[in-house]
Order: sequence, then C-alpha cells, then structure tokens
Amino acid sequence: MNAQQEKRVQVQSVRLKDGAVTRDLANAVLALDLMPREVRWTSLSLCILDAVWSIGARYHAVVVPLVRSFATEFGVASPTVRADSPLGPDPLPLPTLAGLDVESLVDKTNRQRTSTRGGILKAEAVLRHVAVFVEHGVTTLADAIELLSDSARLADVDSAVRRIPGEGGSGIRRGYLWMLVGNDDLIKPDRMVLRWLGHHGVDVGPEGAREIIASLAESLTATTGKLVTPWEIDHAMWTAGRLLLPTRKRSP
Repeated sequence: MNAQQEKRVQVQSVRLKDGAVTRDLANAVLALDLMPREVRWTSLSLCILDAVWSIGARYHAVVVPLVRSFATEFGVASPTVRADSPLGPDPLPLPTLAGLDVESLVDKTNRQRTSTRGGILKAEAVLRHVAVFVEHGVTTLADAIELLSDSARLADVDSAVRRIPGEGGSGIRRGYLWMLVGNDDLIKPDRMVLRWLGHHGVDVGPEGAREIIASLAESLTATTGKLVTPWEIDHAMWTAGRLLLPTRKRSP
C-alpha cells in the first residue's frame, strides 16, 4: 500500500467511525461555490419525474428539458419558482398523472429504463410512485411537504417507494426525491459527488458520503457562523465533480 492509499484509508476510517471532518476537506468544500437552493419545482408530479429520470441520465441535457416539456404539455407555464417563494397551489396534482397509462407517459417523455440490465421503464416507475403517494393521501407538493414532518407516515411512504424497481440499495433516488420536495438534509450523493470526494482522497459509497456531508454541514455551520446545509454541499460537490475526469480504480 503506497502513501496515497494509506492517506485515503486513514481519511475514510476517521469519517465513517466518528464523523470527524479533516481541515483539508472542509477547506476544499469552503472553496466551492456554496449557495442555498435557488429554485424548486412547483408540483410534486414534476419532483417525481425529476427524481426518476435523473437515474443514469444527464441532468441539464436530458432531465430538465424533459420535465419542462412535460409541464408545458399540461399547461404549466411556470414549472419552477424561487425556492424562497410562498408555496402556491400545485398546478399538476398526482391524480392527473394517475389517469395516464405507461405508453401514454412514454409518448410524453421517452423510453429510458431505470437500469440497462432488466430495469423497468422510467414511465412505469413514475406511475408506481404516483400510485404509492395517492394511496397514502399525498397528491400535491403541499401534502408532500407536510408528510416530511410526520415521521410515522413518512416511514410508511418511504418504505413503499423503496420497493419500486430501480431504487437500488443505497436509496439515492428516494433521498433525492425528498430533497426535491423540500428537505435540505436529505441528499443525492451520486457518482459526481463520489468522484469529487475521491479526487480529494476520500473513497466511499453513497452512505459514507451522506455521513461525511452531514458532518461537513455541521462543522462548517459552526465555523462560518451561518447555516450550511447538506443540500448546498452536495450540490456544490456535484457541480464541481462534473468537471473532473473519472478516476480509475487502482489494483491492490
């Protein structure tokens, strides 16, 4: 094991064992463009579309145009608003989507699947999400935000969503969906975030990344004297990670 590998193992074990954050990593995060959430979707339907289509798809090139086009199809002229804007009526409640079948939704989106290896159509995954939420009486963005504050109901819905094919063991899509709804503590540590962390000598999976980012948010909030949320760190890492070349795993 060379010196770089020893450094990485040491950094990783410290993070995952006691949540400590090294000064170098904290300074690297501070050097990023940390900004609070600026915009949000106006509808729970659009949050679900974003969360499902973000699986293995380029966000700005594919996901955002798809969600915006879908909103336009249903007459939603302003699918996003400033994040600090008052919550208005949901312009596209879930029962509207519930009236579609899979092929109808495919016609309005595309035929991408949740996985290249036997995954279901993303359109089907969306409709399964819709069915779960409607079954639990959650049909609007306001309902979903209220759900976040009810731990028992949230656990029930979260468990049902977890069983939808394409979720994966790390729950990235599920956490991202709750983040889109409005929870800045639940994040999406996808491959871009992991790439950024790896570039800074921290090799972890999604769960380890969540723990690290939560520790960073707590540490930087105390250090800077202003609230730094996991969402801000996750988003900044993701943006910076897109500019990095993937690193190859070294053989032991």
